[in-house]
Amino acid sequence: MTTAVNPPDGLGSGSTTYVSKPCLGRRPSHWLFLGGAVIVSLAAVVSFTAVRVRQQAAVNEPRPADAIIVFGAAEYSGRPSPVFRARLDHAFKLFQQGVAPLVITTGGGARDPKFTEGEVGRDYLIMRGIPEPNLIAETQSDDTARSAERTAVILRANGLRRCVAVSDAYHMFRVKRLLESEGIVVYPSPRPDSVPRTFWARVTTALREACSYWYWKLHLP
Repeated sequence: MTTAVNPPDGLGSGSTTYVSKPCLGRRPSHWLFLGGAVIVSLAAVVSFTAVRVRQQAAVNEPRPADAIIVFGAAEYSGRPSPVFRARLDHAFKLFQQGVAPLVITTGGGARDPKFTEGEVGRDYLIMRGIPEPNLIAETQSDDTARSAERTAVILRANGLRRCVAVSDAYHMFRVKRLLESEGIVVYPSPRPDSVPRTFWARVTTALREACSYWYWKLHLP
């Protein structure tokens, strides 16, 4: 902004001096524009990822592999929760079909000092009829990323690199990419009937999984 200022008497009375003043009103709007652009960009990225989560949920390709990995869910005093049991039952059927000779169950103890998800899953599958030598329990992980990391260590230690991953449908996008980041070839096989039933449940679950994926991808603390 420029303002005309008349000089004092005796100092070039026929001229006018122009003084520039900073336009303070533009800066806040500039930052608001940048902030809005960032928010819109983040929303677009998360929304696009949520679409990919939904697309991955529809993929079921249990090909012959070295191992079946069952991602843990809650356990109650040594018994698998209904969700965890459904995952284990699906893995049992895949084992019976000869998809892989080894099943790895994952998950730590969370708040349970006596049991871990990995142990509970292994014991349940032994009860179902899978021989103990065909089972490995991963018992130290406390989230999906840690489960994938520790399972990959087990696979590499045994000279294995191909797996069928078992979890819920909307969990498969993240599971697949976590294992692939560890150099594992992944064939997803979600448990049956694990897609959320209502539209809004599908939307919120997809968005939650998309946010969790980027939380891991960006190495956020």
